[in-house]
Amino acid sequence: MEGHSEMGLMGESFDTSNLLGRMRDDEYESRSGSDNFDGGSGDDQDAGDDQPHKKKKKYHRHTPQQIQELEAFFKECPHPDEKQRTDLSKRLGLENKQVKFWFQNRRTQMKTQLERHENMILRQENDKLRAENSVMKDALANPICNNCGGPAIPGQISLEEHQTRMENARLKDELNRICALANKFLGRPLSPLASPMALPPSNSGLELAIGRNGLGGSSNFGMPLPMGFDVGDGALGSSPAMSTMGARSPMGMMGNEIQLERSMLLDLALSAMNELIKMAQPDTSLWIKSSDGRNEVLNHDEYARLFSPYIGSKPAAGYVTEATRGTGVVSASSLGLVEILMDADQWSEMFSSMIASAATVEVLSSGTGGTRSGALQVMLAEVQLLSPLVPARQVSFLRFCKKHAEGLWAVVDVSVDIGRNVTNSHPLMSCRRLPSGCVIQDMPNGFSNITWVEHSQYDESVIHQLYRPLVSSGIGFGAQRWIATLLRQCDCLAILRSPQGPSEDPTAQAGRTNMMKLAQRMTECFCSGICASSACKWDILHIGNLADDMRIMARKIDDPTEAPGIVLSASTSVWMPVSRKRVFDFLRDENLRGEWDLLSKDGPMKEMLHIAKGQDRGNCVSILHSANSECNVLYLQESWSDASGSMVVYSPINMQALQMVMSCGDSSFVPLRPSGFAILPDGTSNNGDGSDGGGSCLLTVGLQMLPNGNHQSAKFTMESVDAVNNLISFTIQKVKDALGVA
Repeated sequence: MEGHSEMGLMGESFDTSNLLGRMRDDEYESRSGSDNFDGGSGDDQDAGDDQPHKKKKKYHRHTPQQIQELEAFFKECPHPDEKQRTDLSKRLGLENKQVKFWFQNRRTQMKTQLERHENMILRQENDKLRAENSVMKDALANPICNNCGGPAIPGQISLEEHQTRMENARLKDELNRICALANKFLGRPLSPLASPMALPPSNSGLELAIGRNGLGGSSNFGMPLPMGFDVGDGALGSSPAMSTMGARSPMGMMGNEIQLERSMLLDLALSAMNELIKMAQPDTSLWIKSSDGRNEVLNHDEYARLFSPYIGSKPAAGYVTEATRGTGVVSASSLGLVEILMDADQWSEMFSSMIASAATVEVLSSGTGGTRSGALQVMLAEVQLLSPLVPARQVSFLRFCKKHAEGLWAVVDVSVDIGRNVTNSHPLMSCRRLPSGCVIQDMPNGFSNITWVEHSQYDESVIHQLYRPLVSSGIGFGAQRWIATLLRQCDCLAILRSPQGPSEDPTAQAGRTNMMKLAQRMTECFCSGICASSACKWDILHIGNLADDMRIMARKIDDPTEAPGIVLSASTSVWMPVSRKRVFDFLRDENLRGEWDLLSKDGPMKEMLHIAKGQDRGNCVSILHSANSECNVLYLQESWSDASGSMVVYSPINMQALQMVMSCGDSSFVPLRPSGFAILPDGTSNNGDGSDGGGSCLLTVGLQMLPNGNHQSAKFTMESVDAVNNLISFTIQKVKDALGVA
């Protein structure tokens, strides 16, 4: 409370119980009440001053142990009864009257502190009103003409300006109602005009972002949305959360409106950070083990008891809450991870299998002291699950980063619309992000300990029945998936940066890096053909004779390095009564490829090149060549597996392109037609990846091909659609037959 900035959410170390204790205990001072007179209260002391002939009471100072016991009891019960006071006096070796007067003095002190704080708030409000009154007087004394910029003649007000003033008054009334509602939930005064004097003093860089003048600093609220978020294409730019912010330019907003907008976003970010820190405590009762023991799921009753509900649009019918927590140790520093999370490009690259597209729309603060601490920005993202039966989650959210101690950072996300009273929910925004994020602490060995919290509300009705158990269990979009992906990517980066041998040629290492980049582009292209995010211009083909679980899409080739034409993408998902590990090992094995791949001519393939991406041999990038002399096919293949799922992606590649890539040539000019498999848990198996031989999984198959195998074809025909449909059905059946699935 008094003397504390709202930004001071953390203490000196990542002992979260101690941090929360500081936030509560600093409201009071324990010095008052620690000194007392034997058998007398403060009133007795005053009486003693008026009657010097009476003998003064003996002065008594409580011991630190007694003060600690009394303070602890006061927090639990400020008004103890006679029996409680008697028990406490016996335990502390004090008289009953001493205990009684100590509690009286302590209550008086707390009341005084509260009155002092209220007086401070009233003084701030008074100063604010004085400043506003002075500004209004100056404006009335020196009116400015809107047309020429010179002195205005009183009484010359145009009809348009009169209407503008009436609209401004109406908007101010609406802001007053919204702020009154915000006051109820935030628990502290929020000025409708968000005047600079109403904000608490702070040394944070966020002060610069909010602004100290009437214009509230520069703003890019009216900036064009990045590519892939075009409003006309129905992407995130058309979300209701951004329509109130991105649709109005600074020229169309009054200074007070911008100030209010930023003030509300700052309040929302601070509240979300506070909630994340509490939810990241290791010994909190907010979390319980899931039924399979793999995740920690939210105790909703305890959450409702500890946290107030957020304002904003309420989810429609069919929305459910998903909340999980996970921990892990990654081979990266906290500073490096924070930099990745705060940069949209690095973030989407690190989690490329999860994030279909991401962009930073508005940077409200870039941080303080040359660091990311205090950085606050508005972001847009699409989070995907690799199946055509699960739509990508499109969210617009605030991302706030803060350094709480040396080597201790926290990054929190919260949906922008939570801080607004949005009445109409956009149909594409099927998910909203409640306070989620991670707390990262450096370890002495150069690694970092990370605690990840995922909390969201989503529309369950848009998810296919086959995938609802996976999503509702928290495995599909939960904390463990983020941590598993981060662990795998950090291991890959560590291996890639280390030389393969003491005498490895630097050119060979650069060639390996180039090949890895090409494989990553191949995998991203494969994922885009399954999830149909707004980042890629895929058109879904609605053809009557297709099965409900089959999706076929088409897009034009807009790459200048390729001949113009059409690319078809087909994908479907099926349930397999076989463990995920067994399916993954079968699909990545080059010796068994002839059992399901038509292009291999029913024969095995040989591995020409192997680039490790992790400790497991299955996590790698490789070049495969057919062992059949009649088949002259080269494949670029990437495979990986972690706790959240597995993937095998491949694309034909010619020898000339391969040699260019390994010689450090530009890999962006290599054409790719990726196909492959995504293998996920089904959300019902209790044995994880099925390493013990049992279990089941969900298999997604995706194929991309040119119509009729012809680059020059600018149109697709029904024969092309039937061909890709038959090919994907044939591939699934061959996989089932090889694995003995009926």
